[in-house]
Amino acid sequence: METTPQETTVRVGHHELVIRRRYALLSIGNDILIGLWFLIGSFFFFSEKLIFLGTCLFVIGSVEMLVRPLIRLARQLHIQRIRGTAPEHATWDF
Repeated sequence: METTPQETTVRVGHHELVIRRRYALLSIGNDILIGLWFLIGSFFFFSEKLIFLGTCLFVIGSVEMLVRPLIRLARQLHIQRIRGTAPEHATWDF
């Protein structure tokens, strides 16, 4: 007997789709900044004169990593506020 995969239909309103896209772009921008801070900071460690600045960039990168879950939380709360209920795919991440 042949089985077919179950299809799932997710209904997303226009406002929710816009919100999800905005937060996805915010999350991607944050991830790019994290990479840049750590990459530049790593190169700064090759010079004695730039070690302090490299350390500062590592601290900034660490703070940005703390921002990641705050972006996800803000997105979920925003969607919950417009829908009146928690998002069905609250575990999905970007």
